[in-house]
Amino acid sequence: MAKKNDKHEPVQEVSKNADQLKQVRDKIDQLDRQILKLINERAGHAGEIGRLKNLAGEEIFSPVREEEVLKHVLALHQEQGGPLDPGTIRAVFREIMSGSRALQKVLKVAYLGPEFSFSHLAAIERFGQAVDLVAVGSIGTVFEEVQRGHVDFGVVPVENSTDGRVADTLDMFLRMPQVIISNEVRLQVHHNLMAQCDQQDIRRIYSKPQALSQCRNWLSKNVPHAKQVEVSSTATAAELAQREPGAAAVASRQAASRYGLRLLFSDIEDYPDNETRFAIVGRHKCGKGSTDKTSIVFRISHAPGALVGALDLFREAKINLTWIESFPARSGRTEKLEYLFFIDLEGHQDEPKVAKALKGLASICSDLRILGSYPVSPMPS
Repeated sequence: MAKKNDKHEPVQEVSKNADQLKQVRDKIDQLDRQILKLINERAGHAGEIGRLKNLAGEEIFSPVREEEVLKHVLALHQEQGGPLDPGTIRAVFREIMSGSRALQKVLKVAYLGPEFSFSHLAAIERFGQAVDLVAVGSIGTVFEEVQRGHVDFGVVPVENSTDGRVADTLDMFLRMPQVIISNEVRLQVHHNLMAQCDQQDIRRIYSKPQALSQCRNWLSKNVPHAKQVEVSSTATAAELAQREPGAAAVASRQAASRYGLRLLFSDIEDYPDNETRFAIVGRHKCGKGSTDKTSIVFRISHAPGALVGALDLFREAKINLTWIESFPARSGRTEKLEYLFFIDLEGHQDEPKVAKALKGLASICSDLRILGSYPVSPMPS
């Protein structure tokens, strides 16, 4: 029996696949039109909210409301079982809200620059792209710009899971009591080694002290011949590596791309779960949400039982403390050594049990300052 000639079958199959591909793409085009229509409709309502806020004298940026929207959207996403990662959904809606917020007012936000420092990435993570981001040269300048009203908000690092507290930030809270915390961002921090030269030709490695510390073991093992030089930010390090022969930087992937550097090694941090918490600082108090935390700093004498007495107030009120840092401070009024304690606690300062505990604390310590109550940031994706 003669074998059937099937030389046309592959051509027919390709044509069939092309037709199916076009049909699916047509459906996506239709969905895109619907999505765009809904986004514009949503933006119209957001503009009306801005008008009503202005009439009521309310602040445009509402971290509590924005966190509620994101929680609701992510819960719906989980309920629907969609294929996209929750982090992707969060990023999409973050930009939708950023653009909608800009219809009401384009916020001005200061951060420790230059562009693509980790503070810059944290600012984008919280506010999205539709803001006026202002790079400044120091953490202190971020606070100054906020206090003077030159910017609406600032982004400053508070603590790192590897290195602990960021002393410059905590010091500025003491120096500028008008600046308060209104929100926070937790950022997964991955460090990378970048340069224009090869690994063996590196003579200097630039980065901020915290980044060098977080990569100490890796750098000692892989580039022991290179001198480590501290600078103000990881992005500044990338700028220097771009200009200087034999120089490298420890910085973000985005910084490597921005400054035209070769990414020699990725994720060189000594601990893979390296995370930095950033505070969003402003001049206005944040309202209550569903899950809040409060940050405080207080001064207490270096005497037996002094700290226990202070902490007992929170234990008796069943208030959980999530972070505590201390360091000595000389009071200008006495030669007696006193200690400063920075504490994060669960709950809002306006909640009755929190307010009662803070009132009790104020009665036994020489100085108490509430740095702010604000929504708890989700785990970094």
